[in-house]
Amino acid sequence: GAASAFAPIKTPATPRAAVKVQESKSDLVELAGKCNPAVKFFDPLNLAEQNFWGTSEEATIGFLRHAEIKHGRIAMFAFVGFIAQSNGVKWPWPMTLEGTPFPTDAAPGAQWDAIPSAAKWQIICFAAIFELWGEGALATHYMKGGKAGEFPSFKDGDISLPHPVPFDLYDPFGFSKKASAEKKAAGLVKEINNGRLAQIGIMGCLAESKVEGAVPAIAGKIAHYDGDYMAPFEANFHLF
Repeated sequence: GAASAFAPIKTPATPRAAVKVQESKSDLVELAGKCNPAVKFFDPLNLAEQNFWGTSEEATIGFLRHAEIKHGRIAMFAFVGFIAQSNGVKWPWPMTLEGTPFPTDAAPGAQWDAIPSAAKWQIICFAAIFELWGEGALATHYMKGGKAGEFPSFKDGDISLPHPVPFDLYDPFGFSKKASAEKKAAGLVKEINNGRLAQIGIMGCLAESKVEGAVPAIAGKIAHYDGDYMAPFEANFHLF
């Protein structure tokens, strides 16, 4: 039927050599020294020695490594977005088909509250699609020896999409294809550090927007937000 046009198609693909990357605690200790020579390895809860969901220590480390990299990337998006919204940066077109403009004189949290519920669901569903693809299209899952932080290609994977996708999420223009292993490893260390800093940065902005003076370094520089960050559908919630 017509619905089948939107179903993922399994296509015969050239077998790819799956590189098993089973990281251990010793690998984390080595990576920590590269990320922060002063602090080095910091794991007060001994998470690196746990076995989540009855798996192995290596699988748990794969999960934790992937989670940190992913949260760091989202935090970088969030921090840049918060700064842009705080300075009135917005799309040039109307927010809705009725012509309602994007709010510019409100705190970023209030700007989110102002958009229609349909727009919020579009954003959430878009993120959910990426999440499903990132988990389901991996050649080797990060808990089973796959590379932590890897996002599968839209073009070269074993699953064919119902429409062409010209660019990948990672390295869309292919600038890193010819990079050496050393350069890629150094770039990963930078990404981890930038992600950690972004997580601190965005949480600092959120704290200051709720309690003035909570972060002395940016006191008075962040617009106050009266809403609730933990209730994203608190304002303007309706399904129809």
